[in-house]
Amino acid sequence: MPARLLDGTSVAQRIREELRPGVERFTARAGRPPGLGLVLVGDNPASHLYVTSKLKSAGETGLRADIEHLPATASLSSLLDVVDRLNRSEVHDGILVQSPLPDAMGADAERAVFDAVSPDKDVDGLHPLNVGRLVQGRARLVSCTPSGVIELLDRSAIAIAGARAVVVGRSDIVGKPMALLLLQRHATVTVCHSKTRDLQAVTREADILVAALGRPAFLTPDFVKPGAAVIDVGTTKVADRAVVEALFAPGTRRREAFERRGSLVLGDVHPSVEETAGALTPVPGGVGPLTIAMLLKNTLTAAQLRVGAA
Repeated sequence: MPARLLDGTSVAQRIREELRPGVERFTARAGRPPGLGLVLVGDNPASHLYVTSKLKSAGETGLRADIEHLPATASLSSLLDVVDRLNRSEVHDGILVQSPLPDAMGADAERAVFDAVSPDKDVDGLHPLNVGRLVQGRARLVSCTPSGVIELLDRSAIAIAGARAVVVGRSDIVGKPMALLLLQRHATVTVCHSKTRDLQAVTREADILVAALGRPAFLTPDFVKPGAAVIDVGTTKVADRAVVEALFAPGTRRREAFERRGSLVLGDVHPSVEETAGALTPVPGGVGPLTIAMLLKNTLTAAQLRVGAA
């Protein structure tokens, strides 16, 4: 039997609807809506798409959202100046600098940005202070994608407590906070990475398998325990016809989408896993919408904390 598809789009819509009363109460009390400052550096098409989606969702939920757009040639210093200005802004409660940053900014640019954003406005949950609070289980602002995954599991009635959970990927943005959140919900957690021995044997033990490694269609059915809940965090744009033709037969919905657009966004999980897993997030339409919903939730929380209304 094919896996139950976990509809992140509908869950995200419910979260946004639940946020609206809180946004309205804050706006009435503060005389302004909660504010989000988005910073986009360069012309990465995927980043433009993500930022546009965030702006649209924020507006529909009643938040203020402003974008600062810097050219790809901008220096790290100029980016940090923008972050400093947003830190001091009275109308912006949250700050998000869209990843990835241009390579020319240097290998440590993202970490420098994480450190520069005020912890009180860190709606990405990536400042060292907020990460430390997350380790202790008392963070108020938590990384958006992992917290969105927890919301999806909860609202899809997938038990976390007592489950064996495996996270493939150890990034600061997804892998590490994901493992911490699952651990805090009483799962037994293993984090896998490029040096993990016999990866397939480890992942096949998972009741909950989170794929966040950035390698399209890497996890095939051989990596998946029958009946497992598989959460696909991957979003890689693929324009290679040979890759797409190997994954999707002629006449299928995704193959037709490729013919129209010339590319597809693929997850880390092979399409055939649908026949093995018990539950599976699609790409697109799975985790992505939840990341945006949790960003809006974090912005409201940050605004409430700033004015003492939480």
